[in-house]
Amino acid sequence: MVENKNLGKKYLAEVLKKKTGYSLLFSQKLIEDLLEIIKFKIKDNKVIFKNFGSFETLSKKKKIRKKSKNKRNIRNIPKNIS
Repeated sequence: MVENKNLGKKYLAEVLKKKTGYSLLFSQKLIEDLLEIIKFKIKDNKVIFKNFGSFETLSKKKKIRKKSKNKRNIRNIPKNIS
């Protein structure tokens, strides 16, 4: 059923439509809402779904890089990656 490992929102909505009989628009809305809930929950801590996977927020460290045009150092602001 799954040919590649990357599952997009559109593909998930189509599968949900086929399995449940919901309209494609409603299925897309459900998938979007689920992903928003996951994003909201992982901002504070790690979220684990049994038999599915785990999600957590990672922090990137501050880096110093050089701008090639004028040879000045630029500092990047640390980021949180969800």
